[in-house]
Amino acid sequence: MQPRHAWTVDEALAVIGRPFHDLLADAHAVHRARFDPHVVEAAILLSIKTGACPEDCAYCPQSAKWSTAVEAERLMAAADIVAAARNARASGATRFCMGAAWRSPNDRQVGQVAEAVTEVKALGMETCVTLGMLTREQAQRLSEAGLDFYNHNLDTSPEFYGEIITTRTYDDRLDTLANVRDAALKLCCGGIVGMGEHRRDRAGLLVQLARLDPHPESVPINLLVQVPGTPLHGTDKLDPLELVRTIAAARLMMPGSVLRLSAGRAQMTDELQALCLHAGASSIFLGDRLLTTPNPGGDHDSNLLDRLDTTVATV
Repeated sequence: MQPRHAWTVDEALAVIGRPFHDLLADAHAVHRARFDPHVVEAAILLSIKTGACPEDCAYCPQSAKWSTAVEAERLMAAADIVAAARNARASGATRFCMGAAWRSPNDRQVGQVAEAVTEVKALGMETCVTLGMLTREQAQRLSEAGLDFYNHNLDTSPEFYGEIITTRTYDDRLDTLANVRDAALKLCCGGIVGMGEHRRDRAGLLVQLARLDPHPESVPINLLVQVPGTPLHGTDKLDPLELVRTIAAARLMMPGSVLRLSAGRAQMTDELQALCLHAGASSIFLGDRLLTTPNPGGDHDSNLLDRLDTTVATV
């Protein structure tokens, strides 16, 4: 399947709603044609500035508006970030991702992160950061520092977005994506499922992602991690097969994008993760933490990948 961008929500709904076995067969065929199904990309995500975020994202334990167990921490020193990157490389990760809980960083903060990016890049790793909203000039500064990917998720459909976030508009997010593209950076852009949305909202999210031209090089699909103290704690859990359907539809709609099975893996069975990888996901985060939430950890992942006859990509 060749990439296309003129998707409608009804078309995406039809893809997600196809007979399950037909959907998975076609998604896996597209995946196999574009990627090695026996190899996954491995990344590690580090929170380089934690908590005290002024946004009101209903899923996020780092928001200053919610009472959670997350304690605010200042931006890490570049030397500490680079030391963590060396450990990540030693554990098998080829991409090092850095996340800071900001609404929008100031120029000084961007400069500090850019310094760390340059040093991590010198280790031979791919680099990715997520810092919130960026201006065009800030995106260019990061590009000049050697940044490979900028992560800025759309989270959900435009129609459901207001139920999740009120402090930042959908257009704000699209503007940052445009600034990142103008700086010749690759996009890491996806969303979260299991937030109480309907299937139509999951289709709407995929449509927004697929309308980006070019498609995001990396598309993280996150399953909500319910954290006590956040408004979404206690939300009805998503049918696991809806996650598989969403990933399969993403594979068909964005055939060349790397689909990343991201947050929520600690609450997934091995069988569910295997289905997600079969449906088109080909990237995971290593380590036992994703920013502030649990992740399966190296021993568990090694065991699972061994059982699936799957290896981790090397640089």
